[in-house]
Amino acid sequence: MTGRDKPKYYLVEAGVLPEVFTKVTEARELLETGEVRTVADAVERVGISRSAFYKYKDSVMPFRDMRQGSIVTFNALLRDKKGVLSSLLAIFADSGANILTINQSIPTNGTAFVTISAITETMAMGMDELIAAARALYGVIRFDALAG
Repeated sequence: MTGRDKPKYYLVEAGVLPEVFTKVTEARELLETGEVRTVADAVERVGISRSAFYKYKDSVMPFRDMRQGSIVTFNALLRDKKGVLSSLLAIFADSGANILTINQSIPTNGTAFVTISAITETMAMGMDELIAAARALYGVIRFDALAG
């Protein structure tokens, strides 16, 4: 990748990834928690090579790690009904996320696109819980988190 290329990010369900990616995240967690002291110990414990660890360590991380001090952008498609956006924002408030921006399109055909950017480091719930709660709301047609 040249200096001018912007990296691309994908959100992928872990079950379809090659096993080495999940093992790299396990090794990083062992190091971060102090359960092991060296990279050699971590990779031996999870069963990968040091070269694989170094190749992927800065590029692969669990989605839950994005909430640590990150700004995450959420996209939603909402029904144009009274209280739907307010209910969605209440979930953010209850989670402890700090909303930075809210952008809503003008409703057309009974729906509106909403983009919310939030600091997620102070959330009392996990990212998956927030997403599930938002998707379960009446009037939420689609709700997705994008990489921060």
